[in-house]
Formats: sequence, structure tokens, C-alpha cells
Amino acid sequence: QVQLVESGGGLVQPGGSLRLSCAASGTIVSRLAMGWYRQAPGKERELVAYIRITGSTNYKDSVKGRFTISRDSAKNTVFLQMNSLKPEDTAVYSCNAGEYTSSTYYPRYWGQGTQVTVSS
Repeated sequence: QVQLVESGGGLVQPGGSLRLSCAASGTIVSRLAMGWYRQAPGKERELVAYIRITGSTNYKDSVKGRFTISRDSAKNTVFLQMNSLKPEDTAVYSCNAGEYTSSTYYPRYWGQGTQVTVSS
């Protein structure tokens, strides 16, 4: 059974940084596409970033140049480094694992989510 556990969320001031971690068990992160979604109150869930088995990455336009997704195969963990955070980045961030096929990322497994709040 695949389990994903996020950590690293919290309260940060605008312009600050956070690094989210997603520890996986029951699977190997380098054998699946991995991604991060977020959902803000009253808004639809949106894909923030994903990393393919090949290591190539993709980002939502609004986070390009500020967020970086990466994985550590030795630790079986995926990270989301978030810099220059803005209030509009406030959301619950969820780690997921799935497949990348036909130019689309399909998450299959989900973590419980971690709250990120950007506020002064």
C-alpha cells in the first residue's frame, strides 16, 4: 500500500521560503511520477508541479522561477522548495504519486496535505 506523508508547511511572511517534504512508503519515488497539488479556500484544486520518472519537471505558470520540485531516491522523498512566497500561494499542499502518459500527469495516490499560509 502506497503511503505519502507531507511535512514542512507553516506560516511564512511574504517573500519567505518553505520546503515541503513528501516521504513515500510502499513505493519507490523514482519509479513513479510525483507531484504537488494545492487547494485554497473556495478554489479548485490545482496542479503546482510534477516530476517524471525521467527527472524532467513541469510547473504551473504562476510558480515558475519560484518553486522547485525534486526527489531524493535514497530517502524515497520528494521535495517542493518554495521561494519568494506570495499571499496567493496560501493553500493546503498535497503530495501525490501517479503516472505520466500522453503528456498528462495522472495522480493515483495522495497524502493528507499540509497547510501553507503566507501572511504578514
